[in-house]
Amino acid sequence: MQLTPITWPRLADALAERVATTASPGPWWRVAVDGAPAAGTGDLADALAAALPALGHPVLRVSAESFWRPASLRLEYGHEDVDAYYQLWLDTGALRREVLEPLGPGGTGRALPSLRDPATDRSTRADYVRLPPGGVLVLDGPLLLGQGLPLDLTVHLRLSRAALERRTPDGERWTLPAYDRYAREALPEETADVLVRADDPRHPAWTG
Repeated sequence: MQLTPITWPRLADALAERVATTASPGPWWRVAVDGAPAAGTGDLADALAAALPALGHPVLRVSAESFWRPASLRLEYGHEDVDAYYQLWLDTGALRREVLEPLGPGGTGRALPSLRDPATDRSTRADYVRLPPGGVLVLDGPLLLGQGLPLDLTVHLRLSRAALERRTPDGERWTLPAYDRYAREALPEETADVLVRADDPRHPAWTG
């Protein structure tokens, strides 16, 4: 697969331009930036969200971690259970119901920007927002592909195993086997619409 060097700001602008110049799949775009936290998914999603309004697209920015299940369910099998992290932490039902389906064909445009604070495990009590037609949902988080989530554009930030080990904080290294399983089962490098190699945070490269 041919990858082209690019800078992070240019990548965000290129993704925004792709949304702005491609026929919309529906009233709204649902864009996901997928990858391990160490890859910088949140930073790219923020930059993309900042670039879109100038091109005429209002944005709803959502982080997948704000749709984690309650700690009582996430941690039922322990604080470092790899299978639970892979399969149970993200409340895909709530993410579909409160965000993705309302912004899909036939949806209302009324979506919930967050459900639960991942640090306090309490409800964020966020108000629903109405995203006007032409708006773009920008979602970021890990392990998003291969779950049948209704998404219109997917971007996967790839880290080699060595880079992932090097850049993952010690307290999160227990999650590494989940990303090995993800690579084998979900095949994010093959299924994502856009692949970005992020091993060197200063010099990303992408499929264009």
